[in-house]
Amino acid sequence: MNRQFSFLLFLVVALPCWADVRLPKILGSHMVLQRDSEVTLWGWADPGETVTVSCDWVDGINSVKADEQGAWQLAVRTGKAGGPHSITVSANNRIQLDDILFGEVWIGSGQSNMEMPLIKISGAYTGIKNYEQEIASAVHPEIRLFQAGNFSSIQPLEDVEAGISMYGIPPAKCQWSACTPKTVPTFAATAYFFARELHQELQVPIGIIDSSWGGTSAEAWTPAAGLQKLGYTRELKQANTLPQKPDQKIPTRLYNGMIHPLRKFRIRGVVWYQGEGNTQRAGSYCDLFSMMITQWRAAFGYSFPFHYVQISPFNYRGVNSAFLREAQLDTLSLDKTGMAVTMDIANLTDIHPKNKQEVGRRLALLALSQDYGKDLIASGPQYESSVVQGGAIRLKMTGSAGLTTSDQAAPDSFEIAGSDNVFHAAEAMIDGEGLVVSSDKVAEPTSVRFAFNNDALPNLTNGAGLPASSFRTNRQDGD
Repeated sequence: MNRQFSFLLFLVVALPCWADVRLPKILGSHMVLQRDSEVTLWGWADPGETVTVSCDWVDGINSVKADEQGAWQLAVRTGKAGGPHSITVSANNRIQLDDILFGEVWIGSGQSNMEMPLIKISGAYTGIKNYEQEIASAVHPEIRLFQAGNFSSIQPLEDVEAGISMYGIPPAKCQWSACTPKTVPTFAATAYFFARELHQELQVPIGIIDSSWGGTSAEAWTPAAGLQKLGYTRELKQANTLPQKPDQKIPTRLYNGMIHPLRKFRIRGVVWYQGEGNTQRAGSYCDLFSMMITQWRAAFGYSFPFHYVQISPFNYRGVNSAFLREAQLDTLSLDKTGMAVTMDIANLTDIHPKNKQEVGRRLALLALSQDYGKDLIASGPQYESSVVQGGAIRLKMTGSAGLTTSDQAAPDSFEIAGSDNVFHAAEAMIDGEGLVVSSDKVAEPTSVRFAFNNDALPNLTNGAGLPASSFRTNRQDGD
């Protein structure tokens, strides 16, 4: 018996041990591939093994050899929006992917206001506005959902993980599914409503990938190379030396575990909702956020659109969130970016406002206008310049077509100061596409602030009903 066992063991060791070809989780049945694009298909097999890939929309069969580490990839051209299509991948085994659509693919990322699902699942996530009706009506077979797991990694990963349960959201299945009342309840609400708006306006399939995690800073989402360029030595030391724990929001590690594995998947762009975690460090946020965006684009290999939500007013303790909103406003200087303002739909006692439908719609307006060529108003009024005129200050605004207020009252939340830099509540009057601001307490004004605090819920909008961002005219060099 011992000799028979030894012979069987010899056979097991001596015979070739062929590993099955496999694909990353982001490549699966029911996915959406970016239409009219060169997309990458990739995976792993035995080193040197030949992998064949057959796509039903391409004549012939593609083949590629796995490299010394067993990795392989090839490029395939997709066609116009529609489907369904299929892909067959074969080597030692055979993988069949079905029900694939061509359309528009976006990533939704950020912290809790992006991660917040439709339903109530915890004390942090208490459900969005009208969630029962929204879930019941969420029958969109051409909107496909994919959730990456919450997973913090000390090393950049090649595949996403199911991750951990956080704030009541179950670990991710990491698989594509059609949007239904069964699949959407714990999906990122803002990302879903963004996708729904695009689907309704473009009439093409939409793939939306949720890769978000509540309570996280921008440092955690920034690649190590970006932190190094910024001189973030303390954060880099944490990233490199702290023990590997998948539930720890350590600098650069959320990028490693949740964005880096997606970099080969062709996307149209990113929508982002984050900033609350950086209010204590607002002065450095513009540089950090811009670096993060630039590094993501470098990892993906192309300069995709990046649209983000400006954080809402909220009763933060010991910090003025207007400085963070200002840093977000400054980030618009980066190419192919857009910012959705939410000054008017905040909840001063709930850092997770429930009207995610409007947040998603405003992000979609940016994409439709900037990326899809739709002729529409996508942003609210923004401060451009000011000039002192007698005892008042005249403000010039951009994006202010039909400048008005949401309640037909005079514009509120304005303050004005003189050379002593002491601000007083001010009266504002709309004058064409600008404003005139004054106060009987300031005879010789020098500067104006608008909604530049935590608790302002201002009424200034343009003719499309989109609100103005908070701003100040008295910024100094280095501010």
